[in-house]
Amino acid sequence: MRHGNKINALGRKTAHRKAMLSNMACSLIEHKRINTTLAKAKVLRGYIEPLITKSKNDTTHDRRTVFSYLQSKDAVTELFREIAPKVGERPGGYVRIIKLGNRLGDAAEMAMVELVDFNETYESGTAKKKTAKRSRRGGSGSTKAKETPAKEAKKEEPLVEDAEVVENKTPEAKLEEAPKKEKKDETKGE
Repeated sequence: MRHGNKINALGRKTAHRKAMLSNMACSLIEHKRINTTLAKAKVLRGYIEPLITKSKNDTTHDRRTVFSYLQSKDAVTELFREIAPKVGERPGGYVRIIKLGNRLGDAAEMAMVELVDFNETYESGTAKKKTAKRSRRGGSGSTKAKETPAKEAKKEEPLVEDAEVVENKTPEAKLEEAPKKEKKDETKGE
């Protein structure tokens, strides 16, 4: 029975668990995304998020503290140089866990662990949402909103006309143009 044991030991002794989490954290920092089991992913999130928070302050003490957990100079350097500036404004939640399904061999639940600010697919979707802001007031913002659909409609009309013209010309144009070319060739040959 667990009775108040809040840490998930993952079936390992303390030294083995710490070494495994350190290696997984270094791999996550280096590759920005790793695949692992769901249980390990949840423990890794609790292990690495405080380290990313410490990396926001680039002091010697914080670097040494993070190094004591990671044991890799390259990972510490990358964490403080590349990751920390990107997550500087974020108050927390630096890691995303996405469930992938069960592993074939032992049916263990698998998950993908990734750093949130380094995923381009989600990032591009959020950027589009931020630019399209609407207001409820009928002030100057509403006139801008009225102008933009008119401009978009004007832009779309030529594209539609061009598409129709291409569709109409394609089957008939080949039939009409082919005899014209033959007549020109015949006149040139004579």
